[in-house]
Amino acid sequence: MRRKTLSDAGVADLKAKAARYTFSDPELRGHYVRVMPSGAKSFVAVSRDPNGKQVWATVGAADMIGIDKARDGAREAIKRIQAGLPPIEQKTAADTFKVVAENYLKRHVAAKGLLSEKEIKRCLEVYVYPKWEKREFTGIRRGDVATLLDEIEDGNGARQADMVLAIVRGICNWYAARNESYLSPIVRGMRRAAQVKRERVLNDDEIRAIWQHASKAGTFGDILKLALSTAQRREKVMTLRWDDVSIDGVWHVPSDDRQKGTGGEIKLPSLALEVVKARSRVGENPHVFTGRTKDGYFNGMSKAKVAFDEKVQIPHWTIHDLRRSARSLMARAGVDSDTAERVLGHALDGVEGIYNRHKYQAEKANALARLDALLKTILNPAAKNVVALKRGARK
Repeated sequence: MRRKTLSDAGVADLKAKAARYTFSDPELRGHYVRVMPSGAKSFVAVSRDPNGKQVWATVGAADMIGIDKARDGAREAIKRIQAGLPPIEQKTAADTFKVVAENYLKRHVAAKGLLSEKEIKRCLEVYVYPKWEKREFTGIRRGDVATLLDEIEDGNGARQADMVLAIVRGICNWYAARNESYLSPIVRGMRRAAQVKRERVLNDDEIRAIWQHASKAGTFGDILKLALSTAQRREKVMTLRWDDVSIDGVWHVPSDDRQKGTGGEIKLPSLALEVVKARSRVGENPHVFTGRTKDGYFNGMSKAKVAFDEKVQIPHWTIHDLRRSARSLMARAGVDSDTAERVLGHALDGVEGIYNRHKYQAEKANALARLDALLKTILNPAAKNVVALKRGARK
């Protein structure tokens, strides 16, 4: 006698036979329990599509879902079959972190022409993708962010951790603006480095300490020396190419439409020229400061800075402080403000910035020569036991 009801206990009581068979659910037409010779059981639904073709669909394994949930699934499957749709709605795979990040790079970073595009890509590839590339984006929690930042801070310093944090925050905020149900895991208080105003100028003792240790710090040390002696941006120094420097020591600092102003063509002062001349070409690599790849430039600044700071105990200084310090030293050396700003590549405001197209090459060369002379005085101060001779008193 057929059962009039079917419960979870009744499903469990169904016995395996030599051949596969199906047991009809008395409470729902088109819903069955399929029993395999191995004893495995699953819920299945069957109906006909608009063309009259019979379609079977597996709803789920009996050891994973109960009879009530199976009936709900079977009702939905039967409706879809009769409507000519796939029995089970195919759910789109959740986006991974890398998928979202690359969409962010395309639709926000590249679309807006952000100057930081290259650095954002580098940070993602070096610090984030190795950990989160295949992680479900919406599954990344606050603790995951904290763990990632801990690892970066320990290996590359607090400032690098904060840089990665800013990138991840940007991606999360961009995604949240497009998905109303998403809540970013980034909250206030996750920064690692103390927030300081960008007004740090190195004093003479600090300049001496940095320069002296830079002489022992290989490529990173040479980059520091060139940054201080030319007042150019870190990125321009890092990416310096042999072809950018003429035989007479003029550096053509390249730029493109998206970038801030540069010093243009500058005559390298003696300290800077010594750094460049001491470097050796590496194969066909076009860069003065070579990286790990055959044609790449040195790009391990954060890790090198951490190692440098372990040897030179100078509080709260950044590589950008070298540029600011060079600007202050030019003022100290008597360089007028307009010329010093042109060395740095800062745009001048007003009518003069629009109509004055003079290149100021001689003036910039003189400014850097003055900076060079002052740096040499700082690096080689007069001995403290040298006393200036006084003229003898007249009788």
